[in-house]
Amino acid sequence: MSKELLRHGDTTTNMYIDPGAVTREAYEISKKSRTLARSMVGDANLEDRLRQRCSVAVGDFGMADLMRFSHDPIPAALTALCQGAPIITDIRMVQTGIQKKGHTSEVLCALDFGAGIAQERGITRSSAGFIALRETLAGSIVVIGNAPSALLSLCEMVKEGIFPAVIIGTPVGFINAAESKELLRTMNIPSISTEGTRGGTPVAVAALNECITIFIERHSS
Repeated sequence: MSKELLRHGDTTTNMYIDPGAVTREAYEISKKSRTLARSMVGDANLEDRLRQRCSVAVGDFGMADLMRFSHDPIPAALTALCQGAPIITDIRMVQTGIQKKGHTSEVLCALDFGAGIAQERGITRSSAGFIALRETLAGSIVVIGNAPSALLSLCEMVKEGIFPAVIIGTPVGFINAAESKELLRTMNIPSISTEGTRGGTPVAVAALNECITIFIERHSS
């Protein structure tokens, strides 16, 4: 499939790839899951592709209706990947789940930064990590799947003029998760989020990994 054809439709009904499936059995399971997801979710555009993958990730097609896309986040993510922008995650589970092949972006975890800030201010380690990474955030890809506190801190930095290329914010839970995502959607910045208390690491990872898959398709010969 040519690069130009992939840009026209960006769906892979006739040619399916999954860079994370390294065995034949894994690939066949992934392909069958995606075929079912297409029939249940739809396959009209890039946003549908992310809805499909995130629904498969949580085993619930209801997730498709909870996903929100603001300010063209998928093209923003693809551009950032093309530029080799760093990917910054809130927890190690997100960092581990992100596909490392097919792009040159370094995948960082906020937990590796800001220990002193967390101790001094009495805030969560993930939130402190993003504060410590303030100078790295501009133009980056941020993926938050667990920590509402980190997303709230990030939104405050956006208000102050720090602009990542795109924010995937899907923290899960009953304390500040829905509120942090609602705040994110008020920001004038490309973002992918979920409505309400549902979301989590599998959704955040699936959303970025589908962007990476699209990026690989577009840049394959």
